[in-house]
Amino acid sequence: MLNTAIENLHTEGRYRTFIDIERKRGQFPHAVWTRPDGAETPVTVWCGNDYLGMGQHPVVLAAMHEAIDATGAGSGGTRNISGTTVYHKRLEAELADLHGKDAALLFTSAYIANDATLSTLPKLFPGLIIYSDSLNHASMIEGVRRNGGAKRIFRHNDVAHLRELMAADDPAAPKLIAFESVYSMDGDFGPIKEICDAADEFGALTYLDEVHAVGMYGPRGGGIAERDGLMGRVDIINGTLAKAYGVMGGYIAASPKMCDAIRSYAPGFIFTTSLPPAVAAGAAASVRHLKTDQKLRDDHQTQAKILKLRLKGLGLPIIDHGSHIVPLIVGDPKHTKKLSDMLLSEFGIYVQPINFPTVPRGTERLRFTPSPVHGPREIDALVGALDGLWSHCALNRAELTG
Repeated sequence: MLNTAIENLHTEGRYRTFIDIERKRGQFPHAVWTRPDGAETPVTVWCGNDYLGMGQHPVVLAAMHEAIDATGAGSGGTRNISGTTVYHKRLEAELADLHGKDAALLFTSAYIANDATLSTLPKLFPGLIIYSDSLNHASMIEGVRRNGGAKRIFRHNDVAHLRELMAADDPAAPKLIAFESVYSMDGDFGPIKEICDAADEFGALTYLDEVHAVGMYGPRGGGIAERDGLMGRVDIINGTLAKAYGVMGGYIAASPKMCDAIRSYAPGFIFTTSLPPAVAAGAAASVRHLKTDQKLRDDHQTQAKILKLRLKGLGLPIIDHGSHIVPLIVGDPKHTKKLSDMLLSEFGIYVQPINFPTVPRGTERLRFTPSPVHGPREIDALVGALDGLWSHCALNRAELTG
């Protein structure tokens, strides 16, 4: 049965291969790829989530070195049993301040933060109905699925459909709307204000995943809700420390009572060893730094705009919703894998194919994540390689506007 399951992925062109790369401090997005035969080849990473290059920032590295020299490697336990340190508390304070909330709660990843929080909320609000956007991340879907409560799925970004669903339910039932600010596969934005308006009308709580926006949007990196002046209208904000902040971990920011209740009832928090102090220290330094580094955010947006303009100029079918994410639609899993393989082996460009079930069948893609450290040389190399391969593979050139 295992052989059949794996073989099915190969047949459909959806089998995922680990690419063995080694990042070099101070040289990102350049790295070294160890080929299957053991040979080492320089590559440029175009699909990483270290959106701003903070994983190599001197401020972050210095904080991590200081913490590991002071405390050692691990935290030594769960947050309840010896695993809460001054570094964890400092990080939570930074995150609460970032989102204009009175508290924050740290998890080992944003996936765990979403899963643990959304699966725990029905215990705290008996009879809770969760309304979830149809394109929410797998971690949100899993949390909603596991909570044992009622759920409703509304069409992606369709606030009218959301209102219809809420209007059809018991007005007295507690309600929560779960959605995202930036959806990572298409790079489109969630209608935060309109959803908050609907939440006010129906007395619902709001749960916003800002994973692909924190650090990169808003005057202090608080995300799309901060950019649009809406943080105060969102009850629970989820974010990550592993993307723009370049380290590891996830969190929620909310009221002190909400954070207290989640930490007291969520198994995913209670029974998990806390992040190493050095990781917490590095993340706190990164959050603190990005509250004031607007130039890095501006450079990031500029590089994304340049890449999209260059690809559009070639007639390549990208989706452009105005975010920093650049999806290039191929539309076939085998072609997507072939393009990825050829970019890596022939041009030293690493971009991972995105296939079903991450995206719907027929929308398979290469997803590029330009950063401030992807300069003109890297963009020229990528655009030239894609232009040549697109012609070589006889793929259609037709711009998608989203």
